[in-house]
Amino acid sequence: MAPFKCVGVSKSLRRYALRKREARALLRELADMGLELGTSHRGRVEVVEAGKFKLFLVDGRPILAERDGHRFPLLMAQELLEGLPCVVVDMGAVPHICNGADVMAPGVVEVRGSFGPSSLVVVRDERHGKAIAIGTALVSSEEIKQMEKGKVVANMHYVGDRIWRLARSLWHET
Repeated sequence: MAPFKCVGVSKSLRRYALRKREARALLRELADMGLELGTSHRGRVEVVEAGKFKLFLVDGRPILAERDGHRFPLLMAQELLEGLPCVVVDMGAVPHICNGADVMAPGVVEVRGSFGPSSLVVVRDERHGKAIAIGTALVSSEEIKQMEKGKVVANMHYVGDRIWRLARSLWHET
């Protein structure tokens, strides 16, 4: 196992493989969340524990994170993000969201898909349509369309955060 080199991430990392039964349960849980990996993955499923969060890797590729008991797909797992509803934000909101800010109603230009409060939502930029964050909806999709002010999505994982940096270093390591 190669040493981890990742700026801004805790040095106390623990990496281990899941048992086959646990791996099947994790992949089943992904399917129950409406997130499919496309092909039937029967490869090695590993966990990397780094402080308050865990990363789950399938065949060496980071796909899922867990923090405070909540599991969510990583931004680099594009095939998992396609099945989730999304909120499109204007370019003025992008730098703030990429610094960890929650999504505010004035920055939302479009809502794709329907969802309720506490659902997983992908945040995409208006110009390129790229996923810049994943969060938890604070209100339903219908309410967001009516709102003019206030928080609408709580930011859980964004481009450049500690989870993203660790996942990127693990992905390039293989």
